[in-house]
Amino acid sequence: MPLYQSGVSDIGVESSTPALAWGPVIGGAVAASATTLILLLLGSGVGLTMVSPWSGESASAATVGVTAAIWFVVVQWLSSALGGYLTGRLRTKWAGIHTDEVFFRDTAHGFLSWALATVVVAGLAGSAFTSLVGNGVQAFGSAASTAAVTGGAASTGGENPDLSTSYFTDALLRPQDLRARAETDPSATTAEVSRILMNGAVRGEVPEDDKAYLAAIVASRAGITPEEARARVDGVLKQAQDAKVAVQQKADEARETAATTALLGALSLLVGAFIASAAAALGGRQRDDDEAAYIVTR
Repeated sequence: MPLYQSGVSDIGVESSTPALAWGPVIGGAVAASATTLILLLLGSGVGLTMVSPWSGESASAATVGVTAAIWFVVVQWLSSALGGYLTGRLRTKWAGIHTDEVFFRDTAHGFLSWALATVVVAGLAGSAFTSLVGNGVQAFGSAASTAAVTGGAASTGGENPDLSTSYFTDALLRPQDLRARAETDPSATTAEVSRILMNGAVRGEVPEDDKAYLAAIVASRAGITPEEARARVDGVLKQAQDAKVAVQQKADEARETAATTALLGALSLLVGAFIASAAAALGGRQRDDDEAAYIVTR
């Protein structure tokens, strides 16, 4: 058979009907977006009934958070299924197309409908998404700053060279008569104690000679015995260390929560994309089967 007839090639001739129908895609996306907003409002209303300003009458924060996360996932999957199914049922039948190609086009239409609905919902709920990302960034920044304070270089004072200079200057000029200085210049003594404590926070520990110096200042200022002053210094340093550890734990917990939320959110979106694609394929097949059955019955 000749390749050319009348000067026109018959190889690679395509149908005039486009493979992508934006009408069903947009319709499914609109339906999915509206369903998402309605269900989110319904969930918000139900969730508010779980919270009460009265003591003992409100659900715990963990319960409310887990319930909200589960409801958000359910809403996303339901809206994805509805939007994908409508997209498959509303598209025009492709005549003369292989069944495998029809299946691929239906799944692609469902995926595009899901993607468009996701963009629309993200735009409408931009403030909530921005708040989520902001909380994650804030938690990471808090953890990073805490790590910088606790893990900074001891000799250089980390990122604050002025603190290191002041600390070593104080060490050079420490007087022998602490009582006289405490009485004549109490503000300078207080500032020096603060710098010693800050340097200890940067280094992760307070040197033994600094502890003895602090105990001497406390004994002079408080009028107590050296043993009592040293016990007081040790107690305060332990409280400071416990507070630092508590801040680190809270920052790390916030970071882990933000990371887990982001990962689960991404996984939920991927599952929603699969549901929308499968629902579109199901809707398209039912549409073709119903039309074929109608033609046969006629």
